[in-house]
Amino acid sequence: MISYLKGKIILKKEKFIILDVNNIGFKIFVSQKTLDKLNENTNAEIFCYLNVKENALDLYGFLYLEELNLFEIVNNIPGVGPKIATEIASFKTLEELKKRIEEKGAKAFEGIPGIGRKKAQTIILEISGIMKEISKQKNEEKKDEEVEKALKNLGFSRNQIKEALSKIPHNINTEEKIKEALKILGK
Repeated sequence: MISYLKGKIILKKEKFIILDVNNIGFKIFVSQKTLDKLNENTNAEIFCYLNVKENALDLYGFLYLEELNLFEIVNNIPGVGPKIATEIASFKTLEELKKRIEEKGAKAFEGIPGIGRKKAQTIILEISGIMKEISKQKNEEKKDEEVEKALKNLGFSRNQIKEALSKIPHNINTEEKIKEALKILGK
């Protein structure tokens, strides 16, 4: 997979650039915001996503790794293709996108071709679900860190702790996790 390219922009068009990397020209689709920041005959570093289709291999480019990460999240939303995902990724991070959605609602996507009111609502719903899942994962990681710290203070090794935690359900509180881990480790 092509994940990163560094070279000279030899052509800049409405929706893409051509980047010369060691005398090979790569056509890279970029968002309008990215396009506005780039100039012909200048060097650029682009993080890339290779979209493989039945009849084409398309590269989508981003100036920042965070944009690429956001693109990959949004591109997995049903009904959102890579061209729309590229424009949405110009918000840079999932947190910035969430903030903009909270401030403007469906109007956060105004001006992005291919996003009407219905698609905007679908994206908002999906992003909300993703943010809840991320928040849940962070809470679980925090619980596990607290449990690990407590068990480590009791003299258990990291491997013993990890093995015990893998056998405990995630939907219990920290105290219950410690009790369950102690039962497992005491056997």
